[in-house]
Amino acid sequence: MHLLGAFLAVLSAATFALTNAMGRRGVITGTAAQGMVVSIPVGLLSFLVVALLTGALAIIGGLSASAIASLSAAGVLHFVVGRYSNFRASQAAGVNLTAPVMQLNAVVTLVLAVVILREPCTMLQVVGAVLMVAGSLVTQRASQPAASSNAHSLPVFRPRILVGFFFALIAAVMYGMSPIIVRQALHDAGPLGGVAGGSIAYAAATVAVALGLFIPSLRRNVMKVSSENARWFVYSGVFVAAAQGFLYCALAVAPIMLVVPLLQLSLAFRFLFALTLNPHHEVFGFLVVFGSIVSIAGACVVSIDTNLLLDMFALPEPLASSLRSQL
Repeated sequence: MHLLGAFLAVLSAATFALTNAMGRRGVITGTAAQGMVVSIPVGLLSFLVVALLTGALAIIGGLSASAIASLSAAGVLHFVVGRYSNFRASQAAGVNLTAPVMQLNAVVTLVLAVVILREPCTMLQVVGAVLMVAGSLVTQRASQPAASSNAHSLPVFRPRILVGFFFALIAAVMYGMSPIIVRQALHDAGPLGGVAGGSIAYAAATVAVALGLFIPSLRRNVMKVSSENARWFVYSGVFVAAAQGFLYCALAVAPIMLVVPLLQLSLAFRFLFALTLNPHHEVFGFLVVFGSIVSIAGACVVSIDTNLLLDMFALPEPLASSLRSQL
């Protein structure tokens, strides 16, 4: 079962990376608002189909009003604010530069788990958080995209670093907060509870987006979406829903200390998909690769059980004891 969980986690990481690359393709000439408005209802439809096929909708009736309210809040934070910020970050600076910053959501989740859920935090996990921050800072030094040798290619992409990193940080905070809210709401709900919870979260986000369309400027913006951009946003919506589904299934059959580190492989998959779908609109190079590797290492240190990690490397006992110490 652990092998199946590992496979599903890697599949989820790849799918998350693919949806980011597709969303990036859409905002090259489209807008973040268009991507948000188009992709969220698509995600809701995808989740409802899975919920109907698995019978997960029956679980919703057993959830308390507070749990439904919490899941609705998580949906608005994650799928509306977080996804809009994700699109804005990708549009401004590309996926390769902003992905390590958005991976800081693991640090946000760790801090909130300690403060709100009173979960233990070791010094080793603090070291991992520092590595993730360091990796995201390294990518800031890589601001020039690779030059294209194709004379007929689109103009060279010039990333807007400050704007991209600002929205990437907002996305990281939103993505880091939502798991805490969902965990409290779906405690002991079982594997299908995640599908039911995702359906509620997506429904709340869809309602928020629908209400937002009463704003004339937003409505005009969305109505201008081209068929080509809409296609990429629909793909993004479908695949992000699939990624969430793979993640829930992985967590149902494998421990979180196995699943979460494997999810960090999405940084590596993003390079592959960025090179395939958006080669002229991304930044590549040594610093981006190095910063992403440092971020992956930090995420693994944060996620993997401290005792397991220290036993693996057989560190001297004084050093191991200090790293095991809790804040």
